[in-house]
Amino acid sequence: MKQTLFTLSFICFYLAAFSQVTPPKDTTKHWTIHGQNTLLISQSSFSNWSAGGVNSVAANLVLDYDFNYKKDKWSWDNKAIAGYGISKQNGTGWRKNDDRIILNSLLGYQAAKYWLYTFYANFQSQFTKGYAYNGDQRTLISAPFAPAYLTLGPGFAYKRSDNFRVNLSPLAARFTFVQNDSLSSIGSFGVDPGKKSLFEFGASLDAYYKVNLFENIAFENILKLYSNYLKKPQDVYMDYTANLFMKVNKFVTVNGGIELISDPKAKIPVQSNGVTEYHSLLQVKQIFGAGLIYKF
Repeated sequence: MKQTLFTLSFICFYLAAFSQVTPPKDTTKHWTIHGQNTLLISQSSFSNWSAGGVNSVAANLVLDYDFNYKKDKWSWDNKAIAGYGISKQNGTGWRKNDDRIILNSLLGYQAAKYWLYTFYANFQSQFTKGYAYNGDQRTLISAPFAPAYLTLGPGFAYKRSDNFRVNLSPLAARFTFVQNDSLSSIGSFGVDPGKKSLFEFGASLDAYYKVNLFENIAFENILKLYSNYLKKPQDVYMDYTANLFMKVNKFVTVNGGIELISDPKAKIPVQSNGVTEYHSLLQVKQIFGAGLIYKF
């Protein structure tokens, strides 16, 4: 229920802010480079607390950079995100709560005022191994380059500004890599058992929208969709991220985020009567915390 309410709240924010337009940028500069480094820390401690509670601590580091180029009718938008986080609760030890590497690139040639011919590329993977936990037992479900996704192809885009663009690639190739032997042997992430890669050909949609809701509050949306023409095109891969950035002052921020992933090929281990079964489930991640931020 909390996840549903949180998601609906973000959607309401998005609809309310959609009509806002980003002011025009200085056209004398070809490159626009900006980024931010964010360290979020959260902690809770209880002692003789009648309502109960578990002592916990968490830390998350996110590096988020944009490198955008514009000259005449050519544009080249690049975004790099690296995030890693760990948390600890009494009795469970340290476990990661965030792990991502995202590289996104969009090369465009202007066809009309807001329309471009484009070539799109996206890469995603993670830094360390990931596990599903059941009490003291853990099951390996992911690892560095297991999976790794590379999607690329020509298309066209509607680009209102650096903060609002939608790209559609109807002829997109998608490569899935599973470079871990134990995961590839069971056919994780759609690869044939024993194989370490999967090729797909289909349609890709990538959308990005960021808006300032108020003076010190920004709301960011990132949506990725992919449909494979070659096999079960109705099984659409979806990855939606919503982030809320609330600036306290120049160096202190409060951030909240939710990510929803629907991947028919990702099988999550579920314990049933002592037997491990693998199912495709909606993946949900929420992060909220206060910390330090450095922008340039």
